[in-house]
Amino acid sequence: MGVGFPTPIVLAFPEQQLRVSVGFDGGNQPIPSRGESLRVTQERRPIATPTNQEPRINDLIRARQVRLVSADGEQMGIQSLPDALEAALEVGLDLVEVADKADPPVCRIMDYGKFKYEQSQRAKESRKKATHVLVKEMKYRPKIGPGDFETKTRKVEKFLIAGSKVKVTIMFRGREMQHPELGRRILDKVAEAVTHVGRVELYPKQDGRNMIMVLVPGQATRKQREAEADRRVVVEESDAEGSENEKLTSEMDEAAATDVAQVESQPTEQMPA
Repeated sequence: MGVGFPTPIVLAFPEQQLRVSVGFDGGNQPIPSRGESLRVTQERRPIATPTNQEPRINDLIRARQVRLVSADGEQMGIQSLPDALEAALEVGLDLVEVADKADPPVCRIMDYGKFKYEQSQRAKESRKKATHVLVKEMKYRPKIGPGDFETKTRKVEKFLIAGSKVKVTIMFRGREMQHPELGRRILDKVAEAVTHVGRVELYPKQDGRNMIMVLVPGQATRKQREAEADRRVVVEESDAEGSENEKLTSEMDEAAATDVAQVESQPTEQMPA
């Protein structure tokens, strides 16, 4: 059997007539009309959850009973929703659901328009008072000269006076990685030079091929200064011990090399045939 052509069918109703187009596919199965397909698609579409976070007011409140609070903050007890709406209507204000999770929900009588305006003004003031702290970065090298050191340190001081954090970075290259104490000394000098406008928030630490330290505006407290002094003493002792070990190791290597050279310089005795 061939493919059928759509056949219009008129259904008579008392008030109106509905024209439906019905067709058949190759398997003699009815093809739904365009209106039916659209209706099925709309029925299957998921309902989006409401994104409005504003509280329910007046007739939008769903609870049967509410715990009512007057405009003056006085507790009026648990009342039915119609009684609460009537109480708000008597004073010409709105009934606002302020705690929908409570059992029963807490509703307060207030001027909702005035409440929203005051809330927006408070949010605007809080945004004005919010401070945005910027993080500046200043890079040093382990072999930096006195002039460059003073210039960079003055810029660090200006950043701290302006209220910004400063990330001080020591960049190592090649064999400079074997002497981290050089970078630590520079960072300590920078921290000492800006003690009147800033303090150390993050003490020097190794970060890959770099060593970093973070300074923040404000003078350090006495406890922080004492802790910093103790830390520097420990670091200096460890650096001195490390340098002594390196010196001892180099002396031992030189002595071993000298012995090897002396042995090689001595003539070798030939065995008789």
